[in-house]
Amino acid sequence: MNPYVVPGLILVVAVTVAIGAYGLRFARTTSDFLVASRSVSPTWNAAAISGEYLSAASFLGVAGLILRYGVDVLWYPVGFAAGYLALLLFVAAPLRRSGAFTLPDFCQVRLRSPLLRRLATIFVVFIGCLYLVPQLQGAGLTFTTVTGGRYEWGALLVGLVVTANVALGGMRAITFVQAFQYWLKLTALAVPVIFLILQWQADGRPAVTPPAGPAFSATTTVRFEEAATLTLPDGSESRVAAGEERTFAAGTPVPDVDKVDDRRGVEWLMPGGDATLFATYSLILATFLGTMGLPHVLVRFYTNPDGASARRTTLVVLALVGLFYLLPTLYGVLGRIYTPQLLMTGDTDAVVLLLPEAALGSGHLGQFLGALVTAGALAAFLSTSSGLLTSVAGVVFTDILHADRGGSVRDFRVATVLAAIVPMALSFYVANMDVSRVVGLAFAVAASSFCPLLVLGIWWRGLTDVGAIAGVLAGGGAAMGAVLLTVLGPPLTGWPAQLIGQPAAWTVPLAFLVMVVGSLLTKRRVPTDIGATMLRLHAPESLRL
Repeated sequence: MNPYVVPGLILVVAVTVAIGAYGLRFARTTSDFLVASRSVSPTWNAAAISGEYLSAASFLGVAGLILRYGVDVLWYPVGFAAGYLALLLFVAAPLRRSGAFTLPDFCQVRLRSPLLRRLATIFVVFIGCLYLVPQLQGAGLTFTTVTGGRYEWGALLVGLVVTANVALGGMRAITFVQAFQYWLKLTALAVPVIFLILQWQADGRPAVTPPAGPAFSATTTVRFEEAATLTLPDGSESRVAAGEERTFAAGTPVPDVDKVDDRRGVEWLMPGGDATLFATYSLILATFLGTMGLPHVLVRFYTNPDGASARRTTLVVLALVGLFYLLPTLYGVLGRIYTPQLLMTGDTDAVVLLLPEAALGSGHLGQFLGALVTAGALAAFLSTSSGLLTSVAGVVFTDILHADRGGSVRDFRVATVLAAIVPMALSFYVANMDVSRVVGLAFAVAASSFCPLLVLGIWWRGLTDVGAIAGVLAGGGAAMGAVLLTVLGPPLTGWPAQLIGQPAAWTVPLAFLVMVVGSLLTKRRVPTDIGATMLRLHAPESLRL
């Protein structure tokens, strides 16, 4: 076992708790717990947003998907980063000017509808839980990979630390925590990748994907947890039993395993593959538009002093997030050379954790860099989980516990514990799903529900409560059904698999269409004070009386 891992993990947890305790000194009111009293500067806020946004899907999942599927999945990091451009153009400043604390609050401010507010609450909780689960899943995977311990203990550890931090300090405390964790995550990926590229150069720059497919760079022993059929490059097949070990010499092509879906040979470098054009566009829509509907991202913009600060924050986030996403791509590419056995086991999400020692050896340098990326992974789980839990707890606090009629800090802490229970329980049942794909489903729901609601609510005077409710139910409900069918239903093939597995291409247009048509049919329900509301959303604070 790597001797640096446990001290590194303890250090990250200790620093996280210490920073949270420091932030607790400034958290005294419910406004501090919900939106840090709207006093976070653009620079601090941008680092905190980047810290909470760069989740397990970004730190582990993107590299794992690139290792497995190749250039087709580069749309994930592109979409994750570009989503902030849409947020900058359409949402950031008006949302801050609305004066709301949460997305349901915005619905109340804009459309004066208690029913729409309750519906928004349901979707915030669903999206938050769906996004929280892969963070805990990634924590369990990391714990198992680096310590050999049980998956459940890793998920439970992160869940408890995050719950304690949020319950004790709220938004005020986790702002400091998340800003620190962004720079830790960036360092944890950037420093090892320098040594990895130098090692690749020293090895004579071996090809990432030879025509025959990836090959083992060193003698490797693979243990199969379940029975499988191996297909060799010459077409011959070999059956392995559960628990059996196979040793492959250096230079041996990696066999195809019937239990693992991946891309082979030069097709890994070519767009297309099994993904249709429909699935590609659907993924782009989900990631590009879903960002503006993620509750834990949007709640951060309520913490800015004004609309201009919200715009400046978004610009800085674009730079920070874009810089970060260059790194997981390199890990996925180098993983084809140094950790091809992950294509046999299916544990491709572990490539970031295993690559330093696989490429640099088990000496002190490889072990130290392996511990560094493990510490960065823990920071990813902690920061994103903190933001998600804060946003869900805020909605539980203001809407489910009815704290908007006089809630206390104690009520917020109760809401935090309630918001943490369900995702912690669910994380035990999705251990084998690709982290980024679970997050992609959360993006699809956000893009199909809150994105149309925000865009039309901010920029179209004619939106009515009936049209908004119908659109959220049609688009968001369809996306939510697709997610549940994907996670809990039977495996699908052909077009049904494309439509259900990547629903955004039809659920987002459906939501917009139903909202527009429903609003046109109920014109009389446009709020009477719509003029004042739109002025509040779009007029700079300096022009207000």
